[in-house]
Amino acid sequence: MPTFTTPDGTRLAYHLRGKGAPLAVLPGGPMRASAYLGDLGGLTAHRRLALLDLRGTGDSAVPADPATYRCDRLVDDVEAFRAHLGLERLDLLAHSAGACLGVLYAARYPHRVQRLTLVTPNPSALGVRATPEERLAAARLRAGEPWFDQAFPALRAWLTGEGDFDEVFLPFFYGRWDDTARAHTAGEVKQTNAEAGEHYFAQGAFTPDATRAALTALTAPVLVYAGELDNSPRPDLARRAAGAFPHAELVVQPDAGHFPWLDDPRWFVRRTVAFLDSDADTDGDTDADADTDGGTDGGAGR
Repeated sequence: MPTFTTPDGTRLAYHLRGKGAPLAVLPGGPMRASAYLGDLGGLTAHRRLALLDLRGTGDSAVPADPATYRCDRLVDDVEAFRAHLGLERLDLLAHSAGACLGVLYAARYPHRVQRLTLVTPNPSALGVRATPEERLAAARLRAGEPWFDQAFPALRAWLTGEGDFDEVFLPFFYGRWDDTARAHTAGEVKQTNAEAGEHYFAQGAFTPDATRAALTALTAPVLVYAGELDNSPRPDLARRAAGAFPHAELVVQPDAGHFPWLDDPRWFVRRTVAFLDSDADTDGDTDADADTDGGTDGGAGR
């Protein structure tokens, strides 16, 4: 297991999987170990994934100062990761809450980003986030599911601050609540550093106006990847997030939730590889309608 040391002396671990050009990967949670990402639906057949365990998660060391878990303070860890990998510019993929870190990295080091993929991103770093009402409206789209009647009240209580996180509503984060989804949830609590997650979004982590201004210098193409059934972000919120980047496109995977590589791996890999292998599109337009027609290719954090 390879490791490197950050500027403050914390040892971080990462996991290499697959073959091809390197793709640095930031997990969500927030502060969940990278193990839940697996091989990202088979993306390892096309790219060599370098999956980072953020400080205090997975095989990475716990820092001396818990305040360094704050999202903006993790940016220097990502830059140290890039330097350790020996890459002049990164192809970077970030999932869910990890997208906040990916956005802040791109804002601070725009010249170090070659391509940026934000999968079902939390857009808090851009000053937008789904409201409880918006998330519940999206959840109601699942009313025909056999688990809905039990899961929806628990989700509503959590989102409105009247209840705690409850595993009963985990089906909302998946396009299909099947054996694959159930197995994926099994390690969630063990993989997540709850204390670190509390610090991740601490006051001062985000300065959206400054971040948006800094992103105007980002010449790299950006893919904002949403799931049609995801409630955070909903596709319309993902479209708003895409508008913050000079050269961005939005893709919405049909019938997918917060972990689209599990819902239809072939669709996810096909679309992601198409973006990663494409020539940079620098015409300044945001393609907010790419791949939203519901077609498939053979086939929550949050």
